[in-house]
Amino acid sequence: MPFKIVHLYVAIAVCCFAYVALCADCPRIKLKRQWGGKLSKNIDFRPVPIKYVIIHHTVTPECDTFLKCAELLQNMQHYGINTLGLDDIAYNFLIGNDGLVYEGTGWHVAGSHTYDYNRNGTGIAFIGDFSAKLPSSKALDAAKHLLKCGVENGALDANYELYAGSQVISTQSPGLILYNEIQEWDHWSPNP
Repeated sequence: MPFKIVHLYVAIAVCCFAYVALCADCPRIKLKRQWGGKLSKNIDFRPVPIKYVIIHHTVTPECDTFLKCAELLQNMQHYGINTLGLDDIAYNFLIGNDGLVYEGTGWHVAGSHTYDYNRNGTGIAFIGDFSAKLPSSKALDAAKHLLKCGVENGALDANYELYAGSQVISTQSPGLILYNEIQEWDHWSPNP
């Protein structure tokens, strides 16, 4: 019996090591509970891997510290639920100028970010208004690592297509400067 337990511990250790190795390029992600987010009113699971990624900006003040970002996220979630009638914060992930990724609805739950792309697209929003400037280099790097991590973990299709919100719905999101930046990224597609 002790021999089987040792094998079980070794198997668990190998799985944990493989998971960490697989996720080695994943950025730091603050879970919803860590930034003070509320549980979703309704959870709409979606199949993975996801085919589309839609980039947005929040058109809120920017944040470069965890406390400031958490406060903005809590306010966005409250506004989305209580004013817009959403089930949760609109985006799957949000990224602050502090270089941290903040979990919204995450990889496996549909968001409310882009009409016709909520179930088959991951909405990633940069916290701030990026019409006239870029997010920080830390934020841009975090987004690229998040995308790579999503592919490595099987949450994103290896051949996913990347769009700006303005390419698929009537919006100016993610702002002209950020839109020009993402056109240089892997997987960006000019034709939705």
